[in-house]
Amino acid sequence: MRELRRVDGADAPAVLAALRNALAGGPALLPFDGTAPDDVPGKVPQPVALVVQTSGSTGSPKRVALSTDALLASAAGSDAALGGPGQWLLCLPAHYIAGVNVLVRSIAADIEPVLMEPHGFTAEGFVAACARLEHPVRYVSLVPAQLTRLLASDAAVSELQRFRAVLVGGQALPAATAEATSSAGVRVVRTYGSSETSGGCVYDGVPFGTVGVRIVDGRVLLAGPMLAEGYLDDPARTEAAFETADGLHWYRTDDAGELVDGVLRVTGRLDDVIVSGGVKVSLAAVEAAVRSLPGQADAVAVRVPDDAWGERVAVVTESPLDESTVRAVVEHLGPAARPARLVVVDALPQLASGKPDRRALAALAASAP
Repeated sequence: MRELRRVDGADAPAVLAALRNALAGGPALLPFDGTAPDDVPGKVPQPVALVVQTSGSTGSPKRVALSTDALLASAAGSDAALGGPGQWLLCLPAHYIAGVNVLVRSIAADIEPVLMEPHGFTAEGFVAACARLEHPVRYVSLVPAQLTRLLASDAAVSELQRFRAVLVGGQALPAATAEATSSAGVRVVRTYGSSETSGGCVYDGVPFGTVGVRIVDGRVLLAGPMLAEGYLDDPARTEAAFETADGLHWYRTDDAGELVDGVLRVTGRLDDVIVSGGVKVSLAAVEAAVRSLPGQADAVAVRVPDDAWGERVAVVTESPLDESTVRAVVEHLGPAARPARLVVVDALPQLASGKPDRRALAALAASAP
């Protein structure tokens, strides 16, 4: 067994030091957000170097146990896919797997990363942090909301153009943001993965290294050396999420997708389909349609209970929406896809990862008049 230490994820230098020690064979670590968890064991199985605690946007909390080999395999695959190691700028919380990934890649390359304060992210702070980068090859990992904010600043765009790659993951990249980065000459790499896969392992739809992808009954499954050991002290959940097939260990994601000529396209979450009046409606499809409207790149579609229909769609946004316009844009999805409520809020609640907090948004929509 191996000692497990808890480290405040808000202290990125402390996480970096503890992670460096863990990868060298020292105590494993669990970077936490907010209050230190008091229900974790003091020791973990010897292969485990890192425990990532995540609640995701839905479901109950889980603690993903990752080995040194898995973390380093992920870093090696990423380096090869991106064209070699470089210096990383950390703009994400260090308790989030994408933030940890930045630190692991930096340790593996033996190149010190530049660490930004994860809270209160601004274009000015990003530009200032870029001035501290010294290596000719630069990388950064962002969530879509951060990238959208940077594109509004000429100074930030100038810095983005100097990065060999800007990795963007965590949620779908709005089409308008993708077009803006392309026009600006910024190389964006869309990443797909999760804590269970040591972070992103599919770049622009193509799995890197020895990562395997297959689709079973519409579900995306992933295999490779970067997979987690499982969930800490949760054998039932581990057995449900991981399986062995064709001599490989596979992780069963909760994402729906398709493979076209070897390129993965994630089409939504398997748990985002509601049944309204007996008709199935994809919240992802409604959300994509609404986000195509000007000024609605961050709109979120959630489910709300309905006495007559069982469930209905609600849209939560920071910008006012015209009901007739929304109905027109989702018309191709059928009558059941028409939002029953359009809720405007001052600011969309987010998880620490930068993803929309869908549970909080659903609660807001359900309580709205």
